[in-house]
Amino acid sequence: MISVGHQEALLLSVSEAAQLLGIGRSKTYELVATGELATVRIGRSVRVPRAIVEGYVERLIEQSHE
Repeated sequence: MISVGHQEALLLSVSEAAQLLGIGRSKTYELVATGELATVRIGRSVRVPRAIVEGYVERLIEQSHE
């Protein structure tokens, strides 16, 4: 789990998001490119909000039950 001190990081690098999702980095970049995973920019850095990753997983779960 990616954490800062005793708290989980709110913004993740694409590699960290991939690790958290348990998928490859290339697939995660593809999800970012298609807009399935929203990102924020801080300067030149691209970050994925943890809440976006969690929401993405929830959507996958909902879709699998349809």
